[in-house]
Amino acid sequence: MREIRINYILYLIIICFISTSLIAQKAGSADKKFSDMVNSNLSFTVPVISVDELRKMPEGSILLLDTREREEFLVSHIKGALYTGYQDFDATVLKSVPKNRKIVVYCSIGYRSEKIGEKLKKLGYAQVYNLYGSIFEWVNRGFEVVDKDNKPTQRIHGYSKDWSKWISNPKFVKVI
Repeated sequence: MREIRINYILYLIIICFISTSLIAQKAGSADKKFSDMVNSNLSFTVPVISVDELRKMPEGSILLLDTREREEFLVSHIKGALYTGYQDFDATVLKSVPKNRKIVVYCSIGYRSEKIGEKLKKLGYAQVYNLYGSIFEWVNRGFEVVDKDNKPTQRIHGYSKDWSKWISNPKFVKVI
């Protein structure tokens, strides 16, 4: 009986590993090193969505939340995103948002947004997704970002010198 239980547990672990790998692969980046780094930083506790899937969604069909810090958001963000922050995240800004609203969260690579996504799920939001690779993947793929005045910009906040190396699209100017 004990051997069956151990085999069952090993089977579940293998299935979870394969499932997580397939999810990450589906949403993954064209840059394998970037994808490997993102995968090593995420727990996949919040379902991921690719930048391609996000771009295909009709405008207004989702609530897009930027979970970076205010100075990052002010430099640039994905058009239509609302600032929620990470360190100073305040769920009361979502008090009028229906619990069944589709929400996509993002940050620099997906780590901070995953943590905010977990909080949103605990608060009862049923359709929360983490943008795989987040804003770095977005700009690396050449998609537009806007500044604090909602004007297109080529500037992107790199979070820190170490993290900014993951912004590989030369058309964007890294700000730290």
